[in-house]
Amino acid sequence: MNTLDQQMALEQAARKRIKASHALDSDASRLANFYRGWARSYEMDVGRDGYCGPMIVAELAGAVQTAYLARQRTAIAILDAGCGTGLVGVELERLGFRLIDGIDLSEEMAEQARQTRIYRQVRGDVDLNGPLSDYASASYDITVCCGVFTLGHVRPDGLRELARVTRPNGFIIASTRKSYAEATSFEGEVRRLQDAGVLVLAQRLSDGRYVAEEDAHYWVFQVLKKASALEEQGP
Repeated sequence: MNTLDQQMALEQAARKRIKASHALDSDASRLANFYRGWARSYEMDVGRDGYCGPMIVAELAGAVQTAYLARQRTAIAILDAGCGTGLVGVELERLGFRLIDGIDLSEEMAEQARQTRIYRQVRGDVDLNGPLSDYASASYDITVCCGVFTLGHVRPDGLRELARVTRPNGFIIASTRKSYAEATSFEGEVRRLQDAGVLVLAQRLSDGRYVAEEDAHYWVFQVLKKASALEEQGP
């Protein structure tokens, strides 16, 4: 097998693993088990697949801070929800952000993120399909969520908790694969939260670059005062 054939074989194997992760039906135990075995090779696999979502999400966070948040980037508190191995955190740090916390379902992925030494703290075993009970309302200026609203992973109603932990007039920046947006009720959830006065859609980049075989939509939501009341209302 020549070098080109080897490269193609590695890319195909990486895409096979990525595709397999989309068939886990948002089941926390299955997802955690899958990522337990994938954590060490994850970055290599997504790199082979041309994954540029983390850079785009981080750049959007930078644009939002410049346009809307008066404080310096070093004073902006960010939650990286579904931080994985820390790819978004690396990009945020490059742009001058320093107060970054990470959460992820997989403890093994979270440990990889800790090793970047970019985050203030990283917590594993956090299921974004449930209440973020250890996180107070209105804790973060910006919440970023990249590669999480994906088939087989986090359901659209997970957006509700991201809004709760984000401060009024703060922002949520999230990616959705096109296949996820088409197959789920994500846009319906957005409309419900807008109608309830929880958030407003500030910007949407449609059909942006994401991975080699599929584009994504990138969403920028501004959180309203009602979001902080979600804790009292319950899930």
